[in-house]
Amino acid sequence: MSETLTIDGMTFEVRRSARRKTIELIVDRGGELRIAAPMNTEAGAMADYIRDKRFWIYTKLAEKEALRAPGAVKEFVTGEGFLYLGRSYRLLLVDAQDRPLKLEAGRFRLVRAEAEQGREHFVRWYIGHAQPWLRQRARLWWARLRLKPTEVVVRDLGFRWGSCGKSGTLNFHWATILLPASMVEYVLVHEMVHLHERNHTPEFWRRLERAMPDYPERKAWLAEHGGRVLEL
Repeated sequence: MSETLTIDGMTFEVRRSARRKTIELIVDRGGELRIAAPMNTEAGAMADYIRDKRFWIYTKLAEKEALRAPGAVKEFVTGEGFLYLGRSYRLLLVDAQDRPLKLEAGRFRLVRAEAEQGREHFVRWYIGHAQPWLRQRARLWWARLRLKPTEVVVRDLGFRWGSCGKSGTLNFHWATILLPASMVEYVLVHEMVHLHERNHTPEFWRRLERAMPDYPERKAWLAEHGGRVLEL
């Protein structure tokens, strides 16, 4: 039987390890709560740790809920709006052009015969434009942070905006490029700081604040509004 711990109405799955030296909290993509702890950690110590981290837990749960919030279903018809770097561009269906989808003269243009595959074309377009944008911005931050990722990859990350792999690869959700540029940059810098601090330790937040002093405002905006961009 798995071990659980309920604190202030929140139930955590407890995972103990003889190799672990510190306590860590995890909020999974579906909002499930876990606490990882050294083998002989007492329940009281874990409860105290959880209570100290309540604000962080509530913030993460709010972010997950925002990402799950249902948005308006997009229709691939002339006049529908689609985001790119925080700005909405109207869609125009056309009879023919050299590519299924492109952004030209302030409008997304989609070949009419491809409308049924509109989502696939948009996701492909977003990935193709997010990859170079994020790589360029990452290069600008290398010198400032003294941190260099091994690779920058754009793909579907489910409920996460970004992740930092153990090999130094930074992964970003393709929908990140729908956010305003300042929010994309926050996600990028957040993950780059993870190259130095793997977990959200006090040192992690200090490093992030030194690099981006207004990160709390950006973080709060993303938690409140981020889910609305995932309407595609």
